[in-house]
Amino acid sequence: MPSLTATPVVVHPAPAPPVAAAAPARHWPRRILRAGGNVLTRIAAITALAVIWEVFPRFGLVDAVFLPPLSEVLVAWKDLLVSGELWSHTSASLARSAAGFGLAVAVGVPLGLLIGWYTPVANLLNPLLEVFRNTAALAILPVFVLILGLGETSKVAIIFYGCTWPILLNTVSGVRTVDPLLIKSARSLGLGPVRLFQKVVLPAAVPTIFTGIRLAGAASILILIAAEMVGAKAGLGYLINYAQYNFAVPDMYAGIITISAIGLAVNQLLVVTERRFSTWRTQS
Repeated sequence: MPSLTATPVVVHPAPAPPVAAAAPARHWPRRILRAGGNVLTRIAAITALAVIWEVFPRFGLVDAVFLPPLSEVLVAWKDLLVSGELWSHTSASLARSAAGFGLAVAVGVPLGLLIGWYTPVANLLNPLLEVFRNTAALAILPVFVLILGLGETSKVAIIFYGCTWPILLNTVSGVRTVDPLLIKSARSLGLGPVRLFQKVVLPAAVPTIFTGIRLAGAASILILIAAEMVGAKAGLGYLINYAQYNFAVPDMYAGIITISAIGLAVNQLLVVTERRFSTWRTQS
């Protein structure tokens, strides 16, 4: 008679799941090469422009009187820098631009959030917005000069006016274009209006708001230069205008290069600031 004793079953433990390995070291050279390639591409474009600027006037392809070689412009820029004249004009322009731009951010962002979030406020202010948003800042520069004079107040005011609209309109658009599904999901979780705005609407609107701020940063430089050409005694716009009237063409181009460099620096600063305020977004 066969034994009824059960045969023991040996259970082998399941193999432990493999531990995720760290990113292979071979990926780092690829990333470095990709970043280096992007930098070289940007440098190549600037270098090509510099070579064209240097070569064309020297070979008579353009009139060197009106477009001197880049080397002569850089010498003039160095002379202005060493003499301290360039810094005095640059500091005057930056002070005016920063004052007008800062006021525009301080007013445009809160007002845009208010208009975008509260319908009664939007209904009240929309007619005024439609009237003034289509009026170019430089078109009413004489009005600012007549009312506020030729001093610093009129220049800061016109910069404030020109910078407010891109910030305000982009802020309103950012609030109004938040995904409705996000809002419904947050409300279903019991978030009140204040928490909903703070945790959902405002973070989702940050990229669009910073788009307006970057546009305003570029506008602050452009409007400032035009304003400084009217009744100013210092500033990069005054330097360019004064150099043109006195036929100091290299000095004029030196001022233009300085403005371009400031614009690039301001835009890069705003890009870095946007990334700091948008850390919640998925990075590629």
